[in-house]
Amino acid sequence: MGDMPELEFVEIHGHRRAFVRVGSGPALLLLHGLGCDHTTWSPVIESLATRYTVIAPDLLGHGSSDKPRADYSVGGYANGMRDLLTVLGIEQVTVVGHSFGGGVAMQFAYQFPERTERLVLVSSGGLGPEVSPAIRAITTPGFQQVMGLLTLPGIRHVSTAGMRALAATGKVSLRDLAEVAEIYDSFKDRRSRAAIRHVVRAVVDWKGQIISMSDRAYLTDAMPMCVVWGRHDTTIPVRHASNAAALAPTARIEVIPNSGHFPHKDHPQRFVKIINEFIRSTEPASYDRDRWRELLETGAAIEPAEAQAGNAPVSPVRAFGAGA
Repeated sequence: MGDMPELEFVEIHGHRRAFVRVGSGPALLLLHGLGCDHTTWSPVIESLATRYTVIAPDLLGHGSSDKPRADYSVGGYANGMRDLLTVLGIEQVTVVGHSFGGGVAMQFAYQFPERTERLVLVSSGGLGPEVSPAIRAITTPGFQQVMGLLTLPGIRHVSTAGMRALAATGKVSLRDLAEVAEIYDSFKDRRSRAAIRHVVRAVVDWKGQIISMSDRAYLTDAMPMCVVWGRHDTTIPVRHASNAAALAPTARIEVIPNSGHFPHKDHPQRFVKIINEFIRSTEPASYDRDRWRELLETGAAIEPAEAQAGNAPVSPVRAFGAGA
C-alpha cells in the first residue's frame, strides 16, 4: 500500500470540500461512513486507481472538509456530491458507499439516475432498522457535553490506546475497534461532534435507522447493484445483506468471512477483486426517462416489514472466498 494521494480542495456554496483524485479510466466515487474520512479507503485506493478515476471526498462535517451549521441530510450530501462531480467535470460514476456513505450513495442514485452507472453498498445503512447502541447514543440529549468530557486528553488517550490494543488481539469481534478509536479521537473537535450529531439525528432515532430503501428498491431494476458485507459486522448486522437480496433480487451480494464493519480494510484484495468483477461483468446503467417513469408508475416495492424481517428469498447471497 502506497501513500495516499495529495488532498485537493474546492469551495462549493461557500464551504471548502476536501477530496483526493487519482487514476484514470471510468469514474469511481468512494463515500466514507460516519465519523470517517477519505483515508478509510487507503488500503484499496491505489489498486482501484490502476483501472479507474477514483474520487474520494471528505463529506461535509468530516475530515478536512468544512464543518459548518448546514444541511447534513442524505439528500443534502447527495446534492453536494453532484456539485463536486460537476465542478470536476465528471458526468457519470459508479458510486461506492460504506455505512452512512451507502445511504448517501443510494440517495445519489435515486436523485441522479442519469449520472449513476452502478451502485455498490458496503455494510450500508438504509437496509434495516438495526444499528449499534453506540450510534443511537449520539442522538441523545447531552451527547455534546458528555463526549466533551470523554475526549479530554487524558481520558481520550487511555481509551483510544485500549481500543487499539484490543483490536490488535486479532479477535474478529474486536477488529473494528481500531477504526472506532479513530472516530472517537476525531470527537475532540467540538465542530466534528456537532456535525456528526446532526448527521445521525437525520437518519437514526431511539428505535434505530429511520431511512430505508425498501420503498424504492424496485428502481434498482434499471441499475446494476452490488452489496458487500463483513460476516462479523457488529455495527450493522450482516442479515441486512439478506434484506438487500430480498429488496433487489437482481443485485449481487457478497458476504466476506472473517470481516467486520470495514471489509474494504479487513480484506482489501478481496474487496478490489469484487469491485473489478462487478464492473467488468455489468453494463453501466443508461438512464431512460420513459423506463424510469414506467418503474415509478408500476413498480411494486416489498413491504419494509417483510424485507427487514428477512422473510423474502435470499438466494443471491454468497460468501466471497468461501467456495459458494
